[in-house]
Amino acid sequence: MPINFVRRLTGRKRTIRTNRQLGFALAFVAGATNAGGFLAVQQYTSHMTGIVSSMADNIALGAYELVLGGAGGLLSFLAGAATSAVMVNYSRRRHTHSEYAYPLLLEAFLLLCFGVMGAWLSGIRGLFVPATVMLLCFIMGLQNAVITKLSHAEIRTTHITGIVTDIGIELGKLVYWNTTDAAVRPHVMANRQRLTVLFLLALSFFLGGIAGALGFKHVGYLSTLPLALALITLAVVPAMDDVSFLIHRWHRK
Repeated sequence: MPINFVRRLTGRKRTIRTNRQLGFALAFVAGATNAGGFLAVQQYTSHMTGIVSSMADNIALGAYELVLGGAGGLLSFLAGAATSAVMVNYSRRRHTHSEYAYPLLLEAFLLLCFGVMGAWLSGIRGLFVPATVMLLCFIMGLQNAVITKLSHAEIRTTHITGIVTDIGIELGKLVYWNTTDAAVRPHVMANRQRLTVLFLLALSFFLGGIAGALGFKHVGYLSTLPLALALITLAVVPAMDDVSFLIHRWHRK
């Protein structure tokens, strides 16, 4: 992968095109992590809607331990998003090249931990929920926050409910029959470019889900290692740019 392309993909200077390209890659990673994680822990870890709904159900049923388990996943997702925001804002105030690369490198490191120590972590219970669930929820929150910040909330990658909703909206516009009195009433038109982007995001998540499920089925926890390496490849160039800058400034002193 060309160095300049990777630098543009995860660097500080953003364009709509690079936002979308990075979104497709991260949607694939999220889909693979979510699907593979489900086979590992029997729980989807990117769906906070489902987790909060299950907490409400379990309160009504009196299953309070399960409520605390859901709270553990929810708090882990929140912590991941908050960590991403701290890292991005810290880098932004210092004008580093790795403004968005640092959270992705942290995600890669955590995926490596999950791949190498997943089986061991699954036996550790903290806050009434396995450490693997908390780790995966943290990763999903971390990734969702970074793509949200760099795209100004236009792209989400860890869940596709909003994406599918937006696809439906654009399809509704696409099939809308505009009458001949368009001069009087506003003309309804679909944003075909946005529809294409939304479809590709959903497809990337779906294909990642297939890859993640097949990978965990045949390889187990180690199936997350290629995902971690992919994230490192995406984020390493801006990080090296910062290291080079620091070394250059140190030599000048």
